[in-house]
Amino acid sequence: MTNALPALPALPTQPPGADRIELMQTFVRIVEAGSLSAAAQQLGTSQPTVSRRLQALERSLGIKLLQRSTHVMKLTEDGDRCFAHAKALLEDWRAMEDDLRGTADTPRGTLRVLAPHAFGQNQLIPPLMDYLRRYPDVSVEWMLHDRRPDFIAEGIDCAIQVGAVEDPSVVAIRLAEVPRIVLASPALMASRPTPQHAQDLKDLPWLALSTFYQREVTLTHQHSSEASTFAITPRLATDSLYALRSAALAGLGACIASAWIVDADLRAGDLLHLVPTWQAPSLPVYLVYPHARFYPARLRLFLEGMRGAMPGLAGMRGVVS
Repeated sequence: MTNALPALPALPTQPPGADRIELMQTFVRIVEAGSLSAAAQQLGTSQPTVSRRLQALERSLGIKLLQRSTHVMKLTEDGDRCFAHAKALLEDWRAMEDDLRGTADTPRGTLRVLAPHAFGQNQLIPPLMDYLRRYPDVSVEWMLHDRRPDFIAEGIDCAIQVGAVEDPSVVAIRLAEVPRIVLASPALMASRPTPQHAQDLKDLPWLALSTFYQREVTLTHQHSSEASTFAITPRLATDSLYALRSAALAGLGACIASAWIVDADLRAGDLLHLVPTWQAPSLPVYLVYPHARFYPARLRLFLEGMRGAMPGLAGMRGVVS
């Protein structure tokens, strides 16, 4: 008499070629992006494809993951639990792949980076090019916007941020500082006495960088730490560093600008550094990214590269330990 083995339970059916890891990746991206169309754009595919993957995952699990109407999409109770499990599973899967392939330190794939507009198209290009030359299996999506990142909705891996980081939910690594100095054109100062003290600047025509100063200027003496504050009435206010620089070069007024953007103008004599022992508060530069249990090599090595390169860039200053 033979003992028959118990029959194994049938696996849920899924479409030919469907990959459950891919289905979960798509589901996670839908939730993080906030819509099927946004997820499709980030994944480089079509909305119908994303919709089919979602339906395949729901059929495979036998549950409804999302409730959708014309304008609203929200997770079901099961979908909320699935999302948490899927995030953890995908992180473990990536870590397992790297470990088994012996590629934990070999960067590959796409890194999505958000950087300030002016800073990202000028100062950061040399270290970015060096990173891409070093790691030929990595590609970078280099997004330039003067705003704070939404890591989940936009699928961003990391961001270069100038200024204070106020979000406690992210990791923020301080890379360098941006000195800010007072400038004016030789034409503007030609008929005026050379200022010796910060207060000598208050009667000049002024330009304002609205993201950092608008109606008041505060400068600090670099040796005595004396602070000097005075009001200004800007002839031009802008949120663009490039526009501010152009207006200063044209002689429209004095301004406070990041040292890096006017470095060449100062060396050429097209702009003058006024009261050089006085500066506005420097701006910290951070590399910011969300907390995770696993960080891919492409992100870790990008951080290392930026941390090493940033203090040596023109018009920048290293972080004092």
